[in-house]
Amino acid sequence: RGHVPVKRVGRGVRTERALQPTTKIRRPSSSGTSGSLHRGGGAESPLSKKERRLLEEMASLYTLSVIAAWYFSNIGVILLNKYLLSVYGFRYPIFLTMMHMVMCAFLSMTVRASGIVPKQAIKGRKHAIKIAVLAMVFVASVVGGNISLRFIPVSFNQAIGATTPFFTALLSLFIMRQKESTQTYMTLIPIVLGIMIASKAEPLFHPVGFVACFSATFARALKSVLQGLLLTSDNEKLDSLNLLMYMSPVALFVLVASANIMEPDAFGVFYQNSLDSPQFFFTLMLNCVLAFSVNLTNFLVTKCTSPLTLQVLGNAKGAVAVVVSIILFRNPVSGIGMVGYGITIAGVVAYSEAKKRGKEAAAKRMGRGASSGVLELLGNEGEADRQRSGSKLSQMA
Repeated sequence: RGHVPVKRVGRGVRTERALQPTTKIRRPSSSGTSGSLHRGGGAESPLSKKERRLLEEMASLYTLSVIAAWYFSNIGVILLNKYLLSVYGFRYPIFLTMMHMVMCAFLSMTVRASGIVPKQAIKGRKHAIKIAVLAMVFVASVVGGNISLRFIPVSFNQAIGATTPFFTALLSLFIMRQKESTQTYMTLIPIVLGIMIASKAEPLFHPVGFVACFSATFARALKSVLQGLLLTSDNEKLDSLNLLMYMSPVALFVLVASANIMEPDAFGVFYQNSLDSPQFFFTLMLNCVLAFSVNLTNFLVTKCTSPLTLQVLGNAKGAVAVVVSIILFRNPVSGIGMVGYGITIAGVVAYSEAKKRGKEAAAKRMGRGASSGVLELLGNEGEADRQRSGSKLSQMA
């Protein structure tokens, strides 16, 4: 009655029943969806093609919305800075930067508390000192950029700002001893050549604005290099919003002290302008919100796409900002200046492509090195196995 056929394998006895699988696998249903998941059985139902396509369209729409918000924030904050500092006549760039940082500190803590971004903590005193150094360099870059907008048009400001890769490559070489390929260094030539042409042909050239914008560009590149040098370990790396939140107190301390010393009238002028013109107060508050939105959308674009996509968008953003500023502010431009700016942008694009190819080549070399190491290890293990087999045979003999 209970006889079960057995199959002998060596000395062990295994039953046919034991060899049968204990879990039943359900075949896919005729509708094309898996039959192992069904509605009302406790498990979630698989998505149909229509539902999957709808989700993909929603994800694409969300990504496009984030990119559009990134463009609007970056271009909007530049144009409003120019309007307040130059057109409206509120000539206090340090105070304006201070107001930006007040809003960024408040909103970054609010967003972090909401759970939109992951919470990252400072790991110790040394980590805090590194963040403080980055905060001071960050303040120098933002203040320099705002000072330049008092004296030069947005188009020239963006042309100078496009030279950031030039300073980044040089600072990486001198500070981090990080050498790039010859092709990468060659792409720096059109970047510098283009800005030289644009500067010579700029109708509204101003030496103070030129020096301030170049200083801001240098500081921006220095912050990027120092961030890669100081926050090297995985425990110390911070995303853009958490880094902004921790830099804000240091930046605010520096900016409040600088504004009291260098722009003591700014506080009274801001108060009086806000009373006389609600439009001024609304414009400045919108400018501050957009300054924070730049950092928020940086984080979201990187999360939805990749840092490389953000870099490509940044290259195109400068050109869009130039066109919009010329239409709004009607500042005079020369054909030679636009050609120079175009040469600089072409150099920046070539630089990005050269860096991308360099990273891909390095990754391939690492992959080949790892593969050869694995093959060598397998070969050594095989040789050891052959030696063990030979010793056993000699013992049997």
